[in-house]
Amino acid sequence: MGLMNAFNIGLEGISVHGKRVEIAAANIANLDTPNYTRKIPILSSNQDQSFATVLSSMGTGALSSSAGLGGVNFDGIVEDPTPGEKIYKPGHPDADENGYIRTSNTNAMVEIADATMAQRAYEASLGVITISKAMAVASLDIGK
Repeated sequence: MGLMNAFNIGLEGISVHGKRVEIAAANIANLDTPNYTRKIPILSSNQDQSFATVLSSMGTGALSSSAGLGGVNFDGIVEDPTPGEKIYKPGHPDADENGYIRTSNTNAMVEIADATMAQRAYEASLGVITISKAMAVASLDIGK
C-alpha cells in the first residue's frame, strides 16, 4: 500500500465518521420531537477480503496492488422501524383522530454511544493521515 492510499483511507474515514456524528447529533436534537423517526447510517467496507486471503497471497508473492487497500463507504441512511410510544394528547397539533401522538423512537443513551464511537473512529482516521504525513516527510528526509 502506498502513502497516497493511506491518505485516501484516512480521508474516507474522516468523511464517513463525520457524517455519523452529524446523524447522531440530529437524532439527539429530535429526541422530543413527536413523530420523529431515528436515522441510522449504513456503512460498508471498500474491500471485503479476509486476513487469511491477504496472508496467503503474501506468502506466494502474488500480492496484488489492491490486496492491502481498505477504507469505508457511507451508503446512506435508513429509518429505524421501531415505533415510538403512543401518548394521549388530544390538544396537540400532531395528534391523530383519536388524540394520540407518537413520540420519537430515539434513545439518548444509544445516540450518545454512537456519537462517541463515531468520534473515536474520526480521531483514528485523523491519526492515519497524521502518521502517513510523518512517513512522507521522513522519506523525503532520507533523500537529503
